This record gives sequence, C-alpha cells and structure tokens, in this order.
Amino acid sequence: MATKKSPTPAVLEAEPLQPRSPLSAPVPEPTLHRVLDPEGHVVGHLPDIDVATMLAMYRTMVLIRTLDERMIIMQRQGRIGFYGSCTGQEATPIATAMALRPTDWIFPALREGAAMLARGFDLETYVSQVFGNSRDLLKGRQMPSHPAARSVNYVSWSSCIANQLPQAVGAAWAAKLRGEDTVAVGFTGDGGTSEGDFHYALNFAAVYNAPAILICQNNHWSISIPTSGQTRSRTIAEKAYAYGLPFARVDGNDALAVYGAVREAAQRARSGGGPTFLEMLTYRIGAHSTSDDPRVYRDEREVEVWKTRDPVDRMRRFLIAQGHWDEARDAAQKAELDAHVVSTVTRAEAHGPPVRETLFEDVYTTRPWHLEEQREYFLATEIAPPSH
Repeated sequence: MATKKSPTPAVLEAEPLQPRSPLSAPVPEPTLHRVLDPEGHVVGHLPDIDVATMLAMYRTMVLIRTLDERMIIMQRQGRIGFYGSCTGQEATPIATAMALRPTDWIFPALREGAAMLARGFDLETYVSQVFGNSRDLLKGRQMPSHPAARSVNYVSWSSCIANQLPQAVGAAWAAKLRGEDTVAVGFTGDGGTSEGDFHYALNFAAVYNAPAILICQNNHWSISIPTSGQTRSRTIAEKAYAYGLPFARVDGNDALAVYGAVREAAQRARSGGGPTFLEMLTYRIGAHSTSDDPRVYRDEREVEVWKTRDPVDRMRRFLIAQGHWDEARDAAQKAELDAHVVSTVTRAEAHGPPVRETLFEDVYTTRPWHLEEQREYFLATEIAPPSH
C-alpha cells in the first residue's frame, strides 16, 4: 500500500524574521514543524520517503532502544564501565542519517551513535567500542560510547562540549573549496549552545557559506541544568537569526519531520545555499549517562509526560495505520532484535583486550628510533596478570 503524499512546503524559514520594534521587540517564535502527532496520526506534509526507508528507520530505532536497555543492565552488573543511551531521542540521529548521503560527514555529540547503525555499521564492532577490546576500531583508546568509523563517515567526539561544531563547519568548508557536493552535519545538545564553539561555528558557517547543517538536540536537560538555565531565548532555533542562517524548529521525536527538515537542508547546502541550523525538540528519558541519577534534580512527572510522546511508538503507530506494518510483524521483529542484541553482546564481551603492539601505532607514519627501541623493550617484557 503506497503512502499518500501531499505537496511538501519548505520547512526552513524562507524570509528573515523582522522584529516589531527596533529596540525591544523579540523575534517571532519559530513554528514547530511536525508531520506526525504523538499518536502517529499525520498532521503535516509527508516528506518524499519510500516505505522501505521508513521500515528501515523504524527497525533501527527499535534496535538501538533494545541495545541501550541491554547495555545499561550490563553496566549495573559491572561488566562495562560507562554507557550513554539515547532512549527517547532515537528519531533524530537515525532520521538524520537516512536523510543524508553515505558520503556526507557526521560530527556527533553523545547520543548520535545510532546514526552509524542506520548507515549499516556492524553491531558487534559498535558494541566492542564500549568494551575497548581487540575488535574496537579505536583500540581501546577512547571512552565508552565514543565510537567512530571512517567507513560510515562518522567522527569521534571528545566530550568537550560543542567543539565538534567548528570541526563540522571546517569539513564543510573544505568540501566547498574542493568543489565537492558533500555536506557535513554537526550535533550538539542544548547545553552546547552556551559554549563559544557554538557561536563561532554558526558565524563562520554563515560568513563562508559552508555546506553545513548544525543540529541542536534540545532534550531539555544538560546533565542537571534545564534549558531555562542555558538561555533566555524562548527557543534555541532563533539563535541562528543573529547570524543570518536559515533555521527551523522541528519535533525531534517525529522521525518523518526530522527526515524532511534534514533532507531539505542538505539539498539547499548542495545547491550552494549554504548552512542551516535546526533545533530538534526532544527529551532525554533516561539518565545523562550511567554515572548520573536524574531523580536528584528533575521531577519524574515530567518524564512520564514525555513518555507519551515516544518516537518509537509514534513511528510504529503510523506504519500500522498506513498498512505498512502490523502487530504480528512487530512482535516478531522485537523478538529477533532481542536475540540479535544478546548474541552480539555475548560475542563482543568475549573478545580480549587490544594487543600490546597497538600502543605504538597511529602516531607516526614511520616510528622514530627511540620509540622503536621502547617498543622492542616493552614487547620483550613479561607482564604478570593482575592478582585478585
């Protein structure tokens, strides 16, 4: 059954917003763009997307939700040291990845790892980064939940808030100078908009007309600080107004709205129209990380309200209502992904640590003599196993 599509209007603000007074009147609040309401009903214009892509989008959302649940349990059991889940925020990274080309670059913050899986990245290798084992592409050198892979054009983040935004703009500018039609996407959270890097990135992108998309996942909490503690602006989207960037405020729990906004911004960037800033309005259902207890600083009644706006449930309801999915297939897929995650995590956990030789790799193209001597001495030294 084909999905009926309506003509898709531009999502981005087409004209500069004009204040009503030269001194004190605020910029009019941007419209919140939405395609699906929380019940999965179509309330906006469907983007140009085929059924296979929507089903793949939903499958990846269920996969990362299942994986997050498993990894949090393992951390509580002491089997991993740290994990940052994206529960409640699955729609934005996954829909963004699917709206881009595989050749476009993604510069993430903490909760965008699912974009790698949306691009087909191997799940066992993805999980191995959390263990920092021999299967980990980063060879155990990064914190858990800091994955990266050149094969899917996904750059590691460094935990320094918002510094990936100037990096994304730099990559976009480089693509422009080379005459490529590559787009670079940089993510941050609402707390990142209080960092200087956020403002440097927006200004530089605008001045140099870089083919960049800068996305703020406004999940309402920067660890224990609410968005109201970050800014006096009514919205984060309108911050782009001062820099002359097109912008939009999008329901970040609506995968189809995210897909449409990112796709439009990417097309605009490729055609020479320059950068775009997108605020994705979403919510962090769980803790900031497994090192955090949100019950200390936020009201659980707020969490319950946002659970009714769950992006995974919303997409499932829409697909079923459109005749593309049904409850039986949903149950079968859930059981399949549960088993897939359990078997994958079991295999990943069994891998040993990276071999010792890797300590001397990836710094110099040709190792200098003194490091070569140190390497030989190190490898010739017996290391006793830890005592318990």
